[in-house]
Amino acid sequence: MADPTVDKVILGVDPGTRLLGYGLLGVKGTKMYLIQHGVIHLAKYKSHALKLQKIFLKLTQLIEAYSPDEMALESPFYGQNIQVALKLGRAQGVAMAAALVKDIPIVEYAPRKIKQSVTGNGNASKEQVAAMLGKLLMFDHTQSEALDATDALGVAVCHHFQGSSKTQGKHKSWAAFLKENPDRLQ
Repeated sequence: MADPTVDKVILGVDPGTRLLGYGLLGVKGTKMYLIQHGVIHLAKYKSHALKLQKIFLKLTQLIEAYSPDEMALESPFYGQNIQVALKLGRAQGVAMAAALVKDIPIVEYAPRKIKQSVTGNGNASKEQVAAMLGKLLMFDHTQSEALDATDALGVAVCHHFQGSSKTQGKHKSWAAFLKENPDRLQ
């Protein structure tokens, strides 16, 4: 069910095959609000196909419950292991399919772009991103279940700052957002 108190809901996703992070961000004008964030625990499933099924089912449940207007995904970081890259790509594809079934626009962002957008530093640590998100969205980031959850929330915030597929965002970085919202660092 769509939330009438916000103009837009963004679903951020940090794809993974052990943990998949998700974050739901509400936007009202230039203000951002944390709706929910968490992780899908996948390590307990032995079959890769079963993990993909769980990703699809859980994201479909989130989409049905919160009616996001857009999905923003973190582009997987591919290391040297081609099997890991293949599995992450599949997880990302299944996440995209859950949104595409509901005609939700999808945008991808590189990890460095997300860090730059949220913290002002493309080399920021996951902990620094989580801390900045705690300040921007006024929540205790130390109570988050996993950094994958705050990473996903960071993807949604980055998407808001970068503009979206439906409307262009007013803020291009956390610094611009804070100029307009000085209360967020109190």
